[in-house]
Amino acid sequence: MNAPLNLENLTIAVIGAGGKMGMRVSNNLQKTAHTVYYAENGAAGQERVLATGRTLTDTAIAVVDADVVVLAVPDIALGAVSAAVVPELKTGAILLTLDPAAAYANLLFQRDDIEYAVAHPCHPSVFLERHTPEEYADTFGGIAAPQDVVAAIESGDADKQIVAETVIRVIYAPVIDVHWVTVKQLAYLEPTLVETVACMIGSLLNEALKETIETVGVPAAAARAMLLGHTQVALANTLKGDNPFSDACLIAMDYGREMIIKENWKDIFNDQQLDLVIARMLHLDAVKH
Repeated sequence: MNAPLNLENLTIAVIGAGGKMGMRVSNNLQKTAHTVYYAENGAAGQERVLATGRTLTDTAIAVVDADVVVLAVPDIALGAVSAAVVPELKTGAILLTLDPAAAYANLLFQRDDIEYAVAHPCHPSVFLERHTPEEYADTFGGIAAPQDVVAAIESGDADKQIVAETVIRVIYAPVIDVHWVTVKQLAYLEPTLVETVACMIGSLLNEALKETIETVGVPAAAARAMLLGHTQVALANTLKGDNPFSDACLIAMDYGREMIIKENWKDIFNDQQLDLVIARMLHLDAVKH
């Protein structure tokens, strides 16, 4: 029987340590007492890691004794990277990915004697009460503004979940709470809820702003001020129930739905459409279950 891990000093390997997410999680891990190894194959990424004063380690050496291996690489690379990394892991190690798409699509190299976990940040809420300039500036999270995280662990092993959560709370710090779901549920959150819907709506808002300025001729400052303020009100009214919309606004909202939204838009919340969007994201012909 293996001795329990010291949660204050885990051995952690970050693969892809010089990428965007790799740098973010490494910056937070560097502040801890954990033993951390940083691996990066790309020349530009290696320069970024070395510029922070961190030491680079070859991937094979970094992962061999790791309790938790963080794959901070793009989704489309996770299949190949996991095939190279997973065979080198010790029994009982945790492979932590930062997005559910590859796990949902069964692209990760499999071993029965290791644990698979995935965790994705929620990013600081639009309703977060902020107090410092650093918190206001941290829109992505992981620096100063608190955020929640949603995570999944393949086996549901409670002990492994505790170890994974220890690392998750560090790499995405400051963390308010970690919400545990299934891999499939996490895939419905990201991409369906937040990318297919929320990010698309954000892009649509930006397009509407440009049309208001360039086609209608409204001064940019006036249009931007009106949109940003009303976006805050719209979110507060719909998601928090702060105030009711006026009768005239409700009529305009119905008109907007008629003009912009397809009647069958809720089909994105069925499994066939989830498979379709993830296959597109990962450049696959189809998701194989």
